[in-house]
Amino acid sequence: MPKPASPRTPYDGVVIAAPVTIPYERYSIESAHWWIARALRALAETSGISAREFDGFCLSSFTVGPDTAIGLTQHLGLSVRWLDHIPLGGASAIAALRRAARAVQARDCDVVACVGGDTNHVDSFRRTLENFSRFSQDAVYPYGAGGANASFALIARHYMNRFGVRREDLGRIAVAQRANALRNPNALMKTPLTLEQYMAARPIADPIHLYDCVMPCAGAEAFLVMREETAASAGIKGARILGSIERHNARLDDVVQNHGGWVADIDDLYAMAGVGPDRMDFVQTYDDYPVIVMMQLEDLGFCRKGEGAAFVQQHDLTIDGTFPHNTSGGQLSAGQAGAAGAYLGVTEAVRQVLGTAGPTQVPGARVGLASGFGMINYDRGLSSGAVILAGES
Repeated sequence: MPKPASPRTPYDGVVIAAPVTIPYERYSIESAHWWIARALRALAETSGISAREFDGFCLSSFTVGPDTAIGLTQHLGLSVRWLDHIPLGGASAIAALRRAARAVQARDCDVVACVGGDTNHVDSFRRTLENFSRFSQDAVYPYGAGGANASFALIARHYMNRFGVRREDLGRIAVAQRANALRNPNALMKTPLTLEQYMAARPIADPIHLYDCVMPCAGAEAFLVMREETAASAGIKGARILGSIERHNARLDDVVQNHGGWVADIDDLYAMAGVGPDRMDFVQTYDDYPVIVMMQLEDLGFCRKGEGAAFVQQHDLTIDGTFPHNTSGGQLSAGQAGAAGAYLGVTEAVRQVLGTAGPTQVPGARVGLASGFGMINYDRGLSSGAVILAGES
C-alpha cells in the first residue's frame, strides 16, 4: 500500500538559490559584522539581485553581540519587511530556510537573505563558551569544563556502551570526511587523515580525541530563499524544498541522549517529500562530533537504531563512494565557523542538486538531504531539523 501523504502544507513554489561560502580563516581580526557583510555582498553578486532588493533577512551568529539582526539592518543598509534572528546553533539553517520559505510563500516578502557567520578572534571562542547558556555559566565553566567536549564525551560514552560502537567505527566517518575535504578548496584541513592517525590522536575528554573535534574558525555561509517566479525573473536556478522538519527538546525518555528530534517527525519528512531514504544521492549531516553523525544516520532512517556502526563499516562515505556524505568535508575537516557551521551542509546540498559543487560534485546528484543539530545542554542537544532538496524539475 502507498504511504499516506503528509498533512503538512508543502513548500510548493519556493526555492533556495545563490549558495555562497566566504572562505574560512583560522583566526580573524575582523568583526562578525564584517563576515556577514561579505556574505550579503556575495549573495548579491552571485544572484544578480541588489542587496537593496532583499526584503527579508534572517541571521544566525554567536559573536555578533550585543547586536542582533535588527542592528545589522542599519549597519549594512538593509530595509526589510520580514526579519528573524535564529540562535539555534547547528539547527539554525534548517529553521531559517523553513521560516523564510513560509514568509515568501505567504508573500510577506519576496527575497530573504539567510546568513550564518562568525568571527574567531584569539579570545572569542573562550568568551562564547563561558556565555553559551545559563547552564554553562552556572554549572560548567566555573568548574573548568569549558566547551562542549565534556558533554559530548558523556553522550558518546553512553552511546558507545549501549550500542557496541568502537572508536574505529567513528573514525571511519572522520577519515572519509577528510578525504572529501581534500577536494574542497575552502576546507582548512589540507592533509590526508588515516584511521591509524585518528586512533593514535591525543585524548581530549575520553572517549573524545583530537580528530573527533571541529576546529573553530571565522567565516560565513549564506543562501537566498524566494519564490520560483522571482528566481526565474532574475535568471537564477534554485533548489526545490521537497520536505522539512524541526523538533526541539525531543525524546525526554532518553536519560542521556540516544536519539535526536528527527525520530519524532521522520515519517512526515519522507511523506512530504514523496521519496524515501533510499532515493538520496547524498547526505549532509551536522557533524560537530562523529557520534552525532552516526546518531543521525540512524534517526534519519538510513539504518535502524544501533546499526550505525555496521552502516559505516559497509558503506564508502566519500564523494565517489556508495553513500556520499558531508561532501565538503563537513565541519570536522572544513572548519566550524560558528553559526556558519549550521549552514555548511545546506549550501553544499544546494550546490549538489544544482550540479554546481565543482570538485566536490557527486555525479548525477538530483535529490539530497541536509540535517541540523544544535544547542547542547549537559546531556543532549536540544534542537534538530532536516530538509530534503531537489534540483529544478
